[in-house]
Amino acid sequence: MTPHRGLIGLVLFLSAGSILSPAQNSGKTDSQLAKVAQDAASQAESGHCSQALPILAKASGHLTNGELKKRVELDGVRCATLLQSWSQLTDFVRALQRDFPRDPEALYTAVHVYSDLSTHAAEELARAAPTSIPALELDAEANEVQGRWDAAEKDYRTILKTNPRYPGIHFRLARLLLSRPNPGSDFQQQARNELQEELDIDPSNAGAEYVSGELASQMQDLPAAVEHFAKAKTLDPNFGDAYLGLGMALLSEKKYEDAIAPLEMAVRLEPGNPAGHYNLATAYARTGRKEAAEREFALQQQTTQHDDGQGGTSPQ
Repeated sequence: MTPHRGLIGLVLFLSAGSILSPAQNSGKTDSQLAKVAQDAASQAESGHCSQALPILAKASGHLTNGELKKRVELDGVRCATLLQSWSQLTDFVRALQRDFPRDPEALYTAVHVYSDLSTHAAEELARAAPTSIPALELDAEANEVQGRWDAAEKDYRTILKTNPRYPGIHFRLARLLLSRPNPGSDFQQQARNELQEELDIDPSNAGAEYVSGELASQMQDLPAAVEHFAKAKTLDPNFGDAYLGLGMALLSEKKYEDAIAPLEMAVRLEPGNPAGHYNLATAYARTGRKEAAEREFALQQQTTQHDDGQGGTSPQ
């Protein structure tokens, strides 16, 4: 079958399928479609992607044989990538994720597809608007990942020169200050200043409130820590770490009874976090709730064991 005849045959087959009766349209039509799809897959696998891709795209949603469907969709991904047909590539990877959500090969393919799409979008952004704020943001993020702190900071400062109230940038500058190796002696205060600038611009930034709370805790400013953590969990009621931070700050202030409610919410939202169970156990123990404390200490030990030694908080 030539590529041109294959495509015509598929179009005619799909059109005929809509007018045949269920009895007429059962085994025979399935086998016809399977034959067309197999031929298209063979064409794709032999390097004839430009001819095969239209057929694969039309066939993939109508196949009933799982093995053949997977073959067609994987070949569609490869051909769409080769031909840089980005919309079809997106369609094929979505079909793979829908039809084979837990298949290792499908998941592996999806990782690479989304990486390719991300690279393509970044290249288009760089070509279309290299000096725009989104392009500068993307460049700064890439510099952060590579540990190029000065270059990232330069990008963020350039954004602020263009738009001093652009949301998120002061938060990222604070993150830079806290991520740098060998920071200056006053880096914590500088970071707090950047976070306050961010909150002046965007009072709804729960992340900025949370990090402000962490910094206040580290600097032993417990009232400020309580205030920031409380605001963070109010802004984002599902922010488990904000409840944990609030509970821990209240424990440090010896407000044991007040610490129980946020810590209970923390373990409800993040039951696998050993730190939540440990701090809740401490709050229970300090308020005379011995059985509840023992239960939470046991859960802390269990979650620590399941956490492979990462993120656990051991009793002191």
